[in-house]
Amino acid sequence: MEFLKDRIPPVRRSLLSVPADNSRALEKAPILDCDGIIYDLEDSVALQKKAEARSNLAEAFALFPRSRQERIIRINSLESEFGRDDLALVAQLLPDAVLLPKVEQVSDIADVAEILAQNAPAKPIALWAMVETPKGVLNAACIAADARTRCLIVGLNDLRKETGVLPQPGRAYLVPWLMQVVLAGRAHGVDVVDSVFNDFRNEAGFDAECAQGRAMGFSGKMLIHPSQIEPANRHFGPDPASIAEAEAIVAAFQDPEARDRNVIDIDGKMVERLHLVEAEKLLAKVAFITERKTGS
Repeated sequence: MEFLKDRIPPVRRSLLSVPADNSRALEKAPILDCDGIIYDLEDSVALQKKAEARSNLAEAFALFPRSRQERIIRINSLESEFGRDDLALVAQLLPDAVLLPKVEQVSDIADVAEILAQNAPAKPIALWAMVETPKGVLNAACIAADARTRCLIVGLNDLRKETGVLPQPGRAYLVPWLMQVVLAGRAHGVDVVDSVFNDFRNEAGFDAECAQGRAMGFSGKMLIHPSQIEPANRHFGPDPASIAEAEAIVAAFQDPEARDRNVIDIDGKMVERLHLVEAEKLLAKVAFITERKTGS
């Protein structure tokens, strides 16, 4: 991602979680059309395979030292016997970000940041937080407010387990909590990514949940199967009509007669400069997606 960094904001429509003990999946991941890969050392890896997973991941990064995707390593908790070994690997591989599980308070972020600062001072590594417990939801605003936090990802499997909320279509009883996390992230300029959809064979259900997540304001979705990449990219990415509208707004404000005006008329619609800002953001997303695909 070096050739994209600091040029335009990252796009996180589709973040595919790949178990680091699955060598075949690690080999396939770099050629997929997702925006990011979450290399998982935590939940998807059995206890007896943690060391093997770290070894596999080191080999995968050696095989693909550069990537057009954002690369994130999800570690085990520092309270576990594996967390510090995972962070040692992070300091060696220098991914774009490290994803912390079950973050409940700012000190969880601070502890990891301190260790990384001591062991990987040459490159700042972004810190992402999994919000997947009741305390995590309640403290989401504080977690997002910490300057070291760059992305929040909702983890509904653990949240359902800890609250007893049943997995139902539409997620009606979870929506208030989901919106609380979205609001926390947006208040502090932090991306917020929706939870995984477990039944990857249920295409209609996944499609509906992507549409819901986009309507709620999520940046994208965490995925568990390559078949989910295309619909996630489609739902969370700019559609042709929105792109055309954004281009029209930018062009209209570039007209000499509109340059000093805060409000203009486009085809009978009142358009303000705040709409221009949104249009420019959308077109930046389009540029990011195009550049990532082509590698130019």
